[in-house]
Amino acid sequence: EPEALEILKAKKGGKFIVLKADDTFVPPDMEFRMCGGLGFMQKRNDKICDAKCLEKVVTKLTDLPEQAKLDMITGMIAIKYTQSNSVGYSKDGMMIGVGAGQQSRVDCVKLAGRKVSTWHLRFHPKVAGLKFKEGVKRQDRVNARVRYIEGDMDKAELEQWVKNFDAAPEPLTEEEKKTFLAGLDGVTIASDAFFPFRDSIDHASKLGVKYVTQPGGSVADQEVIGACDAYGMTMAFTDLRLFHH
Repeated sequence: EPEALEILKAKKGGKFIVLKADDTFVPPDMEFRMCGGLGFMQKRNDKICDAKCLEKVVTKLTDLPEQAKLDMITGMIAIKYTQSNSVGYSKDGMMIGVGAGQQSRVDCVKLAGRKVSTWHLRFHPKVAGLKFKEGVKRQDRVNARVRYIEGDMDKAELEQWVKNFDAAPEPLTEEEKKTFLAGLDGVTIASDAFFPFRDSIDHASKLGVKYVTQPGGSVADQEVIGACDAYGMTMAFTDLRLFHH
């Protein structure tokens, strides 16, 4: 829109590449990739991720509130366009953590989970109440909050970090983090392919996950379903892999 273009012109000297899309363009059905002189061809993934993908609920709990469905759809759309293997957490209509490009699916779950923890801990009173010096830039404040949450700064980094404040803040203890994270609830996790073991569900349970969407199709499906039942999660099989390479 013209208004958005004017905003961009005023930022960073207007050095942006702006491309105007053709809303009538329809991509070809087949996609091609070249690798070492070999050509690969497959049908474009034109599947629409919607509520119809969530009809196959396989857990004891079957209730899917409208907000949960929206979060599951949001997660599926996000990981459809994320480098595989990929897993994403969503809540309240937004992505709160994405783990992509890993060889192990549980590593995706843990990588994205660290982002979820950081996201939630930004609302901790100690983090929200950090008193920065006047003139500290917005991005520097964001970075400082993240490092405060992570809390693993060595002496040299800590000395530089403290310069953002008039007085050094009290540390955010591990016990305080654990207690605050225990209040996280109603989170959704979506996976671009099946969970091969229950370990992903075990880890997701620590981050308030109550809803799971994945293609299904693993020899360990019953083990994963059992884990969801044990944690009081509702899981839907989509029968749709969303690999993106």
